[in-house]
Amino acid sequence: MQNKSQYVILAVVSLLFLGGPLLSQTTNSLGTFTPYSLFGVGDIVRAGSPVNIAMGGIGQSLRDHRYINFVNPASSTARDPLSFMLDFGVESNNLYHTSSSAKSAYNTFNMSHIVFSFPLLENAAMMGGFMPYSHVGYKFEEKEQDPVFVGEVGDVAYLRYGEGSVNQLFLGAAYAINKNFSVGVQGIYYFGTINRNSDVRFNSSSLHNSIRTNYHTVMESFTGKFGLQYEGKASGRSVVSAGASLMLSSNLKGSLTQLAATSLEGVGIDTVVLSVRSGTHLSIPTELAVGVSFSRKYFSESNLNKWMIGFDYTRQDWSNANFALTPGVDFSPTVKNSYMLGFELTPDILNYNSAYKRWTYRGGIYYEQSYVRLNGQQVSSAGLTLGVALPVFRWSNAVNFTVDMGQRGSVSNQLIRERYVIFQASFSLYDIWFRKMKYE
Repeated sequence: MQNKSQYVILAVVSLLFLGGPLLSQTTNSLGTFTPYSLFGVGDIVRAGSPVNIAMGGIGQSLRDHRYINFVNPASSTARDPLSFMLDFGVESNNLYHTSSSAKSAYNTFNMSHIVFSFPLLENAAMMGGFMPYSHVGYKFEEKEQDPVFVGEVGDVAYLRYGEGSVNQLFLGAAYAINKNFSVGVQGIYYFGTINRNSDVRFNSSSLHNSIRTNYHTVMESFTGKFGLQYEGKASGRSVVSAGASLMLSSNLKGSLTQLAATSLEGVGIDTVVLSVRSGTHLSIPTELAVGVSFSRKYFSESNLNKWMIGFDYTRQDWSNANFALTPGVDFSPTVKNSYMLGFELTPDILNYNSAYKRWTYRGGIYYEQSYVRLNGQQVSSAGLTLGVALPVFRWSNAVNFTVDMGQRGSVSNQLIRERYVIFQASFSLYDIWFRKMKYE
């Protein structure tokens, strides 16, 4: 049975890592649908698995041997030294937009992450995986309102739409210096494409050419991330933990292709401009994150939490980052700040007579000031998160469910209010691979 579980996990990893590029070339789906992804690298994905997201997104100080915490590279030492761990998840994003003149709704469905972890030595472990860093997905349409212009040429529509993603592959290692301190390092490879389009369509005139402008960005880059964690006893079964991570900045290398074309019904398409140049005019700045948590164990020498509460803060200064210009929009990048507070509670993990008491319940809140400043106002978001982990069989296998409910922006200052409900599910697989049998 143990060998079969190993083959299943290897098959999943191979399919997702080797088959991923092939799937991405034949699948055309939006990772998000929000007007705030119009700028820069788009809408930044909140880091972490449903375990983290359910607690508001905390993870800098989180050390739990049952789950992979890829928010802090140093956390992979919190594990059974004989185990192989795998976690993969999906999410459904439901968005509702309201402006001063219109309303809209859109739903997306994506794979959220896949990560794995295995030991190197008794005090060292590796962790790697894949998850998106940001998504681009938006569509605006506006009709010409000038009565004189409409009277001369008829129905004219202005469209602006885009799609794409910046993804990240990461691989790192961590080492426990002693029973209290762990350090970790992680290499990150960014890659992806972003398409941004701007059209002028003459819908009721056969005498005017419609115009399409497309900017196609292909990017890739490498960067690094460093992590540190401390865990020590406060008193009895109480434990205090602290953590910090630093992700280095990165200029996204690649190419930018600009295409401008005109089209006339019944005639065809005529390319006016086609240029390819190196450089993407995009970058990702340094990110600093710190966190602290307080937990109570079931036993004084146990890794199992009875309950835990934690707080994280993340800062990322985008004000000097490279951004492509957005004509006609009063946009300027600024400092991104995130504040997260979360908790978890397992009533009685040793009670095999009641499944509900063995479940782990999680909750959290967060407030984020995004890097987007429009019309002189920084766009912020706030939300409430809830989650539950259902243990399956043994070795800490679990199914995790999370719901994230929040709001971003407002209808004031010509902005758009975005309300969202995000459902996530992940599967945490835990198996003992490195056990040496005494008898064959």
